[in-house]
Amino acid sequence: MKQRLLTPGPSPVPEETLLELAKPVFYHRSAQFRQILGEVLEDLKYVYCTRNTIAPLTASGTGGMEAAVANCLAPGSKAIVAVAGKFGERWRSIAKTFGVEVVSVTVPYGQAVQPEQIEQALRQHPDAAAVCATLSETSTGIRHDIRAFGDIVSRTNALYMVDGISGLGVAECRVDDWHIDICVTGSQKALMLPPGLAFVSISDKAWQRIDQNAPTRVFYFDLRKYRDNLKNNDTPFTPAHTLVKALRVSLKMLRAEGIENVWARHARMAAACRAGVQALGLELFAAQPIDGLTVVNTPEGVDGVALVSKLEKQYGIRIAGGQDPLKGKIFRIAHMGYIDQFDVLAALSALEMVLMEMGYSLEPGTSVAAAQKVLAEQVRKG
Repeated sequence: MKQRLLTPGPSPVPEETLLELAKPVFYHRSAQFRQILGEVLEDLKYVYCTRNTIAPLTASGTGGMEAAVANCLAPGSKAIVAVAGKFGERWRSIAKTFGVEVVSVTVPYGQAVQPEQIEQALRQHPDAAAVCATLSETSTGIRHDIRAFGDIVSRTNALYMVDGISGLGVAECRVDDWHIDICVTGSQKALMLPPGLAFVSISDKAWQRIDQNAPTRVFYFDLRKYRDNLKNNDTPFTPAHTLVKALRVSLKMLRAEGIENVWARHARMAAACRAGVQALGLELFAAQPIDGLTVVNTPEGVDGVALVSKLEKQYGIRIAGGQDPLKGKIFRIAHMGYIDQFDVLAALSALEMVLMEMGYSLEPGTSVAAAQKVLAEQVRKG
């Protein structure tokens, strides 16, 4: 049985990229690697829509978030954190770990923090050193208005720090134009690579703060070390250099498609998937959804944990369930990175069969037809 991976990380990896990973290991302290790293970082700037320095870390995306907090926020400083799910909560937890006073702007799961809430928090806390937000809250499927947040934060002295781990390369995100000082992403989402690399873009405003802090609480994640080594397209510590080399292949694919076309492709798949599940009478969970995944309320009378398990065991479709308080209550179908419209149609078809088996009433083919209609209309529109 063919396996199809439709989880919101890790995402599938293109065959060309996998073949690059199969090649012999080479020496990382070499002109060959420096040339590759320089090329990869330039292509990443294209995806980020930035001219800022991008630091490559051998870590998960959480390592990039920790590096941002540890370098930019001194103990005793204050950060406003937009919390709409587990990954907003992660910003909060990391900040508290490093002795930062956290002002949480919290909304219920499934909702998005609104720009006026950030504006109000900044008025109440003008001494805030940073505002931390999440582009794509993968645990709930919501999208924050990162552009509007940036307009608000840019009028203050606070740094604007964004977790773009599952959103960069999925939805529009223009780091420079949107005044994002720190933007973190990971390799295993829309960048179409296995886990193992994190990237942190750093603005001039952020570098000034980092230099003022002269952080002594970090060694491996000291971004000043990366800045010094990047002058020669090198890293201060041993990088996951085979992943960097393979990433070059995936990034060339994104550049060839064009970043605006990449965003549009994700929007098409999202629209099709959402039309499909809604045609079955299912409800979307996220009030303000991101285009990288579709999050659905598990229907009454259906065991959500069993549904996810049956999709994988019986049809080879691996999606994700809910986490912590949402376990069994939602399921998440990803359409980010190296996933195409036919993967989405396959997932909808399998979902119908599992739901019927579990006693949910539906007309076979309903979701697939609705999704196909959306895709066909978009093709006609060009």
